[in-house]
Amino acid sequence: MNVIKKNYMHENTEVLYTLDDLTITDYSDISHFKKLSKVNIRKRVRLCAHLEQANLLHEMIIVHGKGAYVRPHKHLGKCESTHIVEGEVDVVLFDNEGRIDQVIKMGEYTSGKPFFYRMAIPTYHTFIIRSEILVFHETTNGPFNKDSIIFAPWAPENDDMKSVELFMSDLEERVSLII
Repeated sequence: MNVIKKNYMHENTEVLYTLDDLTITDYSDISHFKKLSKVNIRKRVRLCAHLEQANLLHEMIIVHGKGAYVRPHKHLGKCESTHIVEGEVDVVLFDNEGRIDQVIKMGEYTSGKPFFYRMAIPTYHTFIIRSEILVFHETTNGPFNKDSIIFAPWAPENDDMKSVELFMSDLEERVSLII
């Protein structure tokens, strides 16, 4: 029997990079990432399966705890796909002025809800995490470039906790009126 050795580099408290050419993720890894997300101030952790930001394909296993804020954003010149591994989430899509265009109620495969999406055009989006924990696999094209992420000007910045709380409360109310 082969023992799988896993090597990760911690870029910061939220981002880990694999150090291996073959990345294998199992239950123990997800459990470890869940623990890390619980002690992280923003309640989120990601394992980058690509070796560096310059790679042309970026694949990540991402864990978000309930209440984690994903500032509404869009990606210029990139596609993004998301596959829910565990948990439930409302993916909220917005127009450029911040009006809700669509809400996708997602869950893991066995939930009977959609479990995968691929977004091929730049669309403002965010998550409302409905379960205690959300685990998902995200794929996008690289290389990573901060300038290709456009944050919605009508949504609060990550570190403005009071405004984030008010924004998310208002968003949840607006979503409840739609579904």
